[in-house]
Amino acid sequence: MQLAKLSKGLRAAYSGSNVVSRVRHFDGWTERAASDDVGFSAYDHAETVREYYDLCSEFMVFGWGESLHFTPLAPGESLEESKIRHQRRMIGKLELQEGMTIVDIGCGIGGPMRRVVREAGVRVVGINSSEVQLEKAKALNAEAGIEHLVDYVACSFMDMSDIEDGTFDRGYAIESTCHAPDKAGAFAEIYRVLRPGALFWGQEMCLTDKFNPDDAGHQTVRRRLQHGIALSEIATMDEVNRALEEAGFLVDEVKDLAVEEVDATVPWYRPMERRHGNLGAALSRIPLGRKAFIGASRLAEALGAFPKGSADVVSFMDRTADAYVEGGRMGIFTPLCCFLARKPS
Repeated sequence: MQLAKLSKGLRAAYSGSNVVSRVRHFDGWTERAASDDVGFSAYDHAETVREYYDLCSEFMVFGWGESLHFTPLAPGESLEESKIRHQRRMIGKLELQEGMTIVDIGCGIGGPMRRVVREAGVRVVGINSSEVQLEKAKALNAEAGIEHLVDYVACSFMDMSDIEDGTFDRGYAIESTCHAPDKAGAFAEIYRVLRPGALFWGQEMCLTDKFNPDDAGHQTVRRRLQHGIALSEIATMDEVNRALEEAGFLVDEVKDLAVEEVDATVPWYRPMERRHGNLGAALSRIPLGRKAFIGASRLAEALGAFPKGSADVVSFMDRTADAYVEGGRMGIFTPLCCFLARKPS
């Protein structure tokens, strides 16, 4: 059942394109970014990020669920339970009230959005440059019966010029602004579309204080993460704080919930390292299961069930998962730099 759903989703996402060529092109993005000359063919990082999600989203949902983000993990919780707890933390921090209009910056396929709408009784506008993800979000929101409470804007959060100043009561960005080629610029554009006094909650992927730029091993893992997740750069938590302030926000808190969440004693990367939660769901995430799934994907390609090139996507996602785990074990990387900021009244 799940594999049939995945097969259908992949065909819709890839739309008969040459996936092998697309993966090869994506794999060269860091070289293009480093060597590109200014001009007509200037490197566009937004295009790289869009391609990353267009290629990977269906596999992400298959292995991780509809909420495509990391979360503090507590003993005895499943991954899904931890994500629900984490999203409810965000809802509480934002002090959401029924009738508000909220902007979801980089909404993905709308997992957190559906919880926000259902539990807070608000209207949400999802911002996303990936048409593939937006179509998936629309279908899932319709299944959930909340389509009348959600609107969508297909654009980059770096340029939301179709949205007027001071439109939204609240905003949140979950593992999206980490892709920004100019973090202060991204926060400034978000600042613009929020109303005075609005709260803004975000979750960033960051380097920790343990990262040593003179350590060759640390730099290797950083490069692997940056390449595999399509990050223009990986900021430190201090740099995130400064970028928020530069945009005009008053910063209430910036915390690494990987170390400051007292109930979360399970490392955030555990689901990609060894079994966490239900065995069936965990198998697709752990190293042995990921390797087996690469082989299964190649077989599915041969049988015509998966588009050709699907296994190449799974392979580079597997390499990125290894980099996540390595960065987490070293303590030099966290996907759980969470902040709360406000636009002055």
